Amino acid sequence: MSVALNGAERANVELDIGAGELNLAGGATQLVEGNFEYNVPGLKPVVHSSVNGSHATVTIRQENHSGLHGQARNTWNLSVSNTPLLDLALNCGAGEAKLNLGSVDLRTLNVHMGAGQVDLDLRGRPSRDYDVTIEGGVGQAIVHLPEGVGVRADAHGGLGSIDVTGLEKRGDHYENNLYENAKVNVRVQVHGGVGEIRLIG
Repeated sequence: MSVALNGAERANVELDIGAGELNLAGGATQLVEGNFEYNVPGLKPVVHSSVNGSHATVTIRQENHSGLHGQARNTWNLSVSNTPLLDLALNCGAGEAKLNLGSVDLRTLNVHMGAGQVDLDLRGRPSRDYDVTIEGGVGQAIVHLPEGVGVRADAHGGLGSIDVTGLEKRGDHYENNLYENAKVNVRVQVHGGVGEIRLIG
């Protein structure tokens, strides 16, 4: 599967996987590329894409959200381009998401999980501010934060536990010592019933 870059300077990408495993990284030569591994025909995802001038929109959706049963398998192995300014939305019903996005030029990243585990690696050298939101009933979320930039993290809702390294608690949020004066800042918000969250700065 490949969605051409077509000179896009900005992109909105939404990935909606009902249940299964999502592996997502930067470094694609096209806007979005990769493959889908599934053994139940109803799990085949639907891909929609459009370009309006320099702005591209891509939606990849698993329309059958009945879940995985028995020997059913559903794995998405995808990568996105590092080039366009990216608004990325990920909706994962259940399962595991491994997201290696430190090289991607993010503007916003929204991750919504029903259950399972999210491993989000943002380590890289971002050139601009961006916002990360993680919400939903995630069993466990691990976030590796970028170095050399300002980082602020807020966690709200029915969190079971939060473990933070590399950031200092200041009032009702966490910051690193670069946040006040950094040229680039990353803001992370965690909402909802996350069972366990680990923020690693």
